[in-house]
Amino acid sequence: MGNQKVSIFLTFNGKAEEAMQFYAAVLPDAKITRLERYEKKVPHANTPEDEKRVLHGALSFMGQEIIFLDMNTAFTAPAFSWSTSIMVACKDEPEFDAIFGALSKDGSVMMGPESVGPIRKCAWVTDKFGVTWQPVWE
Repeated sequence: MGNQKVSIFLTFNGKAEEAMQFYAAVLPDAKITRLERYEKKVPHANTPEDEKRVLHGALSFMGQEIIFLDMNTAFTAPAFSWSTSIMVACKDEPEFDAIFGALSKDGSVMMGPESVGPIRKCAWVTDKFGVTWQPVWE
């Protein structure tokens, strides 16, 4: 982990690498910075499917690091919930539109885009992996 004291940590059931690749492709300046698999050396990697799963992944995005993990097949992570979301402060309207458009494709829009008080545009969207985001342009 980088120098951050607090990080977003997302736990998947076999979709962590797919999610990382998606976010790296659609979020501005995002890039995968770490990708380690369970492989046989981890005690809980009991099946060939487990060995392909992400033990520790990291994605750099807007100066922050988001950590990724896949649960192995012996355990199941609970589904993501909209009660927890990732808020993204966008620098301008084109960045907002790009982030909103990418994350809402094959996902669901819960709110927006719309203005709220002094905020020019905001939205609440759950992406195709079940992760909820709140892009905001003030």
